[in-house]
This record gives sequence, structure tokens and C-alpha cells, in this order.
Amino acid sequence: DLINRIESGYKRMSKGQKLIAEFILKNYDKAAFMTASRLGCIVGVSESTVVRFANALGYDGYPKLQKALQELIRNKLTTVQRIEMSSDMDQSRVLKSVLKADMHNIRLTIEETDNVVFEAVVNKILQAKNIYVLGLRSAAPLAQFMGYYLNFILDNIRVVTSGVNDVFEQLIHIGEGDLLIGISFPRYASRAIEAIKFSKERGADTVALTDSTLSPLNAYADDSLLARSDMASFV
Repeated sequence: DLINRIESGYKRMSKGQKLIAEFILKNYDKAAFMTASRLGCIVGVSESTVVRFANALGYDGYPKLQKALQELIRNKLTTVQRIEMSSDMDQSRVLKSVLKADMHNIRLTIEETDNVVFEAVVNKILQAKNIYVLGLRSAAPLAQFMGYYLNFILDNIRVVTSGVNDVFEQLIHIGEGDLLIGISFPRYASRAIEAIKFSKERGADTVALTDSTLSPLNAYADDSLLARSDMASFV
């Protein structure tokens, strides 16, 4: 774990590396999206010192350390924190920065998509008696979008996007032979996690559409399809 690496190696670090370590421990949510140059400037050390710090922790370069930081905070960030961390972005280049981040996320999604899993999910959709597409809070529009287009080719689609009171009422008849597709991204909706767990316990097949292998939805999903959504472009 990244925090353990920093804490266990702190005594052996140089003065400059200790400054980096202290900043990361106190401001990991912001450090995760800073370049090595920016991080060095903030703490008062050179970019090369930041790179050596990453190597000292056992990472093959600063980008690997940055990725570890992003994984660490993925399900801890509030929406406000996501907006605040974008304050380090040059305001005159916000649009290009956001679009470039989205392009990067799409490339990662393409590279990380397991075609075997994808085809297995497609087969489950085609074979299911009833398909429940679940998306709560910010994921509700995604569930509605998916349900809208699935309705063109299938007549067994049920979109579940309601609030706390009636999610389980809409899932009351789910069971064997049915399929639940749960969509959730940080911050993950606790009701979505509970719903996918409930569906699995009722014998339904479960699929998670989420952002990371660390997503809590994966604990109750038979299959997971990942769509990367780092950066403040996805709030």
C-alpha cells in the first residue's frame, strides 16, 4: 500500500524526499493529479528529486506513483474535492485539458477491456428473462441512456433510477434467469452496492459497469466492465 511504503521508508529519505512525503500524506487528493514538475515546485524541490522519490518507493517512474495515488483516492473523493483539485489546472486551457483527459480515459478503457468478458455480458443480456439497468445519483442518466437503446431491440428492460425509498420495491421480483446491470462511479452510491448484492443473493446474474477493479460493486458482480473516469471532467 502506498501510504505504508511512504511511512515505512520515511526515516531513510533525504530532506527533499521527506518534504514530498509530508505533502503527499497531507494532500494526497491534490498530489495525485499534479505533474512531477508541479509537485516539486509546490514543495520546493527539483523535478528530478520527485522522480527519485518515486523510484525510492519502488515505482518505475513518477507516472506509476501517480497512478497508485489515484487508485488510493478513487472512492474517497467527494464531489467538492474533485472540483478543488482541478484548481491547479491553467484556467485558459481548461477545455483542452478536460478533453485530453477524456481521450486518455477512452484509450485506457480500450486497452483494459477484456473481450471475453464483454462477449459474456452480451450473451447474458440476450439470454436473460428480465434485465434491470440500475443507476443512482449521477449514474442515473447513464442507466436511462442504456435502457433507452436496449428497449429498441429487447422488450424486457427495466430501468431502476429512483431514490432511497423504492429501489428494492422495483427489484422485488428479481430472481434466477434475470440480469442486473449496475452502474456506479465514485463516489459510489451505497444503495447501488446494496442493490447488486441483493440481486446476487436472489440468484440473478450481476454485471458491474464501473471505473476500477477496486470498485466495491465488483465484490457482488459476476462480470465487470470498466470505463476509466479519472480527473475532474467526471464529477
